[in-house]
Amino acid sequence: HKKELSKTRCEQGHYVCNECHTKGMDVIIDICLSETSKNPIEIIRRMMAQPFCHMHGPEHHAIVPCVLLTAFRNNGEHMNYDAALSEICKRAKQVPGGTCGYWGAAAGAGIFMSVMTGSSPLHKDAWPFPQKLVSIILSRLADVGGPRCCKRTSRIAIEEAVHFYSQFCSVN
Repeated sequence: HKKELSKTRCEQGHYVCNECHTKGMDVIIDICLSETSKNPIEIIRRMMAQPFCHMHGPEHHAIVPCVLLTAFRNNGEHMNYDAALSEICKRAKQVPGGTCGYWGAAAGAGIFMSVMTGSSPLHKDAWPFPQKLVSIILSRLADVGGPRCCKRTSRIAIEEAVHFYSQFCSVN
């Protein structure tokens, strides 16, 4: 119920703003907090079946890192889960719709990796990890081709992130 400039709309002129797209954030958090599955693909399927999860939209940039964090927690990765989940959600809400086509489709996985490694713009040792993961995901997505499909992209990002992060942690 507002007007704003956007490059994203359907053929009938409809547009869902980022604020409306991310209203499901509370549902994402609730699902994560109660989730017991160790399988990130099972978790993301449950997320994607929720009414807040559209075929396309910036909510996928929140779903991907939340699913990854939750799956690693459920597999025994030791962390301050609540603090990491909060930080992930804060960052993911800043990722605008259309990012996949305008910036690249791996922002959620990059958020996950930066939170897990403590990366920041000035952290010499951890900075390369999210960059490397994002580059791996973007390379695979480029091979798959377009146009966009947020659900397909999210699954691919999760598969690649699990493989990449598992190389550095004790969780199988």
